[in-house]
Amino acid sequence: MYNIPNLQKQNRYSRSSAVNYALTYGLNPNPNYRYFKLINDNGGDCSNFISQCLLAGGAAMEFNTSRPWWYRHGTTILKDTWSLCWATAHSLYYYLRVNAEKNSPYAKGVETNSAENLEPGDLIFFQDEKGRMFHSCIVTNLFMGEILVTQHTYDAVNIPYQRSYPVFKYHYVKIVI
Repeated sequence: MYNIPNLQKQNRYSRSSAVNYALTYGLNPNPNYRYFKLINDNGGDCSNFISQCLLAGGAAMEFNTSRPWWYRHGTTILKDTWSLCWATAHSLYYYLRVNAEKNSPYAKGVETNSAENLEPGDLIFFQDEKGRMFHSCIVTNLFMGEILVTQHTYDAVNIPYQRSYPVFKYHYVKIVI
């Protein structure tokens, strides 16, 4: 098991709840949340979905102005609002990393240099050649030495992460709450 730095831990992250949420809504998005379709190779629902998984696993929404991570349900789904960190891969990655650096009481992401340190409930972010995180997914299974992930944008359950998108670099992120 990977040794996580001495961070403020509340032991509130239920990996199994996050994974069960991912497996339940991986192919059939939760109708209680806006679904962001991929349009002309832009956007997509990956980080909105990952944020939902983190919330299901026990992460608390953060409404502060400097690093907000939240989703608000409106009177209809078309009136829902959300923070940039909730729905954008690049922003979610940095939200988790900054929280780890600042030892925040909210969800934290500790980057590890090896996929072997990941366990179900951890995240993988995909970086392009320009240094931008463009996709995120959640580890939902380890099978015969292979890490399987569940994701949105192209919706998939328990697929090998290395086959889901062409990528310049992977960022392996351990989740701590």
